[in-house]
Amino acid sequence: MEVSMLGSSRSFLLSSKTHTPKPTSSLTERGQSCLKMRVGNPIRTYSVRSLKCNSVSEDLFERSSPLEVKKELETCFDLIHRLGRGILYLGSARIQPNHSHYLQSQELSREAANLLNCTTWSGAGPGLMDAVTKGALEAEKPIGGIKIEKEAGEWTASKVHPYLPPQNYHTCRFFSARKHGLVDAVVRSNVSDKTAVIALPGGIGTLDEMFEILALVQLKRIGSVLPVPFIVMNYDSFYSKLFEFIESCEDLGTVYKGEVSALWKVCNRNSEALTYLAEFYELPYGSTKSESELRETTCG
Repeated sequence: MEVSMLGSSRSFLLSSKTHTPKPTSSLTERGQSCLKMRVGNPIRTYSVRSLKCNSVSEDLFERSSPLEVKKELETCFDLIHRLGRGILYLGSARIQPNHSHYLQSQELSREAANLLNCTTWSGAGPGLMDAVTKGALEAEKPIGGIKIEKEAGEWTASKVHPYLPPQNYHTCRFFSARKHGLVDAVVRSNVSDKTAVIALPGGIGTLDEMFEILALVQLKRIGSVLPVPFIVMNYDSFYSKLFEFIESCEDLGTVYKGEVSALWKVCNRNSEALTYLAEFYELPYGSTKSESELRETTCG
């Protein structure tokens, strides 16, 4: 086959040897193709040989991670089965205990655990994850954690939680197993299940988990039969710039107008979140402590 280029003195001739390929078991044993390029009169022939990484097939059989991930998943599912599904909190591992967001998160966890009477789930790390754990302890409600070996700003790179008993958490090596477990902790299997996802202020890890779960909600992989409330705590307008970015996405057309806002509930105060949860599950609610008291405690 010859292709001529208009306005050029060069032409290209692409041909291949016609033969019946022999059955082979290796990519490196395939026949050669010949590429002939004619520039003026001389014809030069180049051999093109299929290449592959010799270690691909060997690594596939040597890798043990699929079995390890499966084992971790089974451990996470067993933990959830024992402790029960409930509220999953996502949030920064770096916020210190004297920060107002820490105190607000701790208060929200205590109030929400009492309201829904369910297990409190988190990544069992420091920062706001520690805040919600302490809030659930104050409420004397079940606590579950799916930890990763190393969190940003964690106390140590350890598999052990500083104070939770081993039967209340599991430390994962693989993020995929951890994420599957955290999602499973909020899936409602019957009408009596009261679960929720609450996103507290956070960084890259928090945003990753937020939008991964949000995509599952969007695609009806979570809550298609029994909806799960998704709440974003916008303490001190923390996520306001994120909302502006989503508006820009709407203007550009990468998401529809109102598509994201229909998937979550944005709350600026704990009382708003608790009222929303109470209305969602048709429960009575009365606040026991105002957030202004929390801020006064912080300033003091």
